[in-house]
Amino acid sequence: MSSETETQLISLCQQVLDSIHAQNWDAYAALCHPTLSAFEPEGCGHLIEGLPFHKFYFELEASGRAAQSTISSPKVRMLGDDAAVVTYTRLTQRVQADGSVPTGVAEETRVWQKVDGQWRHVHFHRSIPGA
Repeated sequence: MSSETETQLISLCQQVLDSIHAQNWDAYAALCHPTLSAFEPEGCGHLIEGLPFHKFYFELEASGRAAQSTISSPKVRMLGDDAAVVTYTRLTQRVQADGSVPTGVAEETRVWQKVDGQWRHVHFHRSIPGA
């Protein structure tokens, strides 16, 4: 696979993160396959399957405080022409109620599959280092 494909996959990961911060459900759902599966801290050790669990967080009232995530040290591993794994460290800056701006860190793995000619996010694993 070309570095163009790798660049595209990293960009798609950033679009997922941006849609989360913007609470843009339509953008998030368009990037994800309806059968998206996940292991993440919010799942309390359980495999989450499908999009409804995630939609709950998009429907919460926005804090109105700025936040952004930066992808650090991304690696792309192609698993053929229609599947890839993207791993990276996610640095999240979020303005707190007191005005401070701490940076959070998470280790993320995102699996992408080409479905009907379009890359779709099909699985992710997010963990907090040291947790």
